[in-house]
Amino acid sequence: MKSIKIKSLVREATGKTSTKSVRKDGLVPCVLYGGDQILHFTATEIGFKDLVYTAAALTVVLDFGDSKKNAILQDIQFHPVSDKILHADFYELHDDKPVTMDIPVELNGSAPGVLNSGGVLSRNKRKLRVRALPGNLPDSLNVDISSLELGDKFYTSQLESEDFDLLHPQNTVVCQVRTSRASTALPEDEETEEGAEGAEGEEGAEGAAAEGAAAETPKDDSKE
Repeated sequence: MKSIKIKSLVREATGKTSTKSVRKDGLVPCVLYGGDQILHFTATEIGFKDLVYTAAALTVVLDFGDSKKNAILQDIQFHPVSDKILHADFYELHDDKPVTMDIPVELNGSAPGVLNSGGVLSRNKRKLRVRALPGNLPDSLNVDISSLELGDKFYTSQLESEDFDLLHPQNTVVCQVRTSRASTALPEDEETEEGAEGAEGEEGAEGAAAEGAAAETPKDDSKE
């Protein structure tokens, strides 16, 4: 798994007053768990750019100058208005201790159910939670959709590996090829006049439901 480096500085003073001062200086107060003791430190907000604003799963090298710590980002808090980073929690990695991470799902290939049958590919899971030793954490989970026909589903059970554990039920759907409304419409030359009117009414109802528009019955002012 790829990692990025974040320059860090051990923080001696803690507490609300110290935290406010740290943020005022444009730094992010951070905590590192998982080691012999909890470590408080600071880092520049720009150092989080390649870690936070990406869909990729990354590990982190916290660079303290005279020492380095391998870690993963465990939690991060943003200001509700400005979106500035308020606080970050990291968890230290150890080669012999498994950790849990959300790993992105990547789709490979083209589904015949979409190309040949007019289906629609639906992505149910963009990330999956994985537990593994740090050295076995995958960069991504690759899903081959080249055999998915209309109505087929791809399950987490098809991604099982000896290197990691997927923390989801085996019947969790990762993606599927659904039937589109267009592919189920009758050809015009097979519709009778009466059938066409019925189909048009059904299609209108389906369209309203798909757009989330609930039709309201207009009031008859003459009865009031």
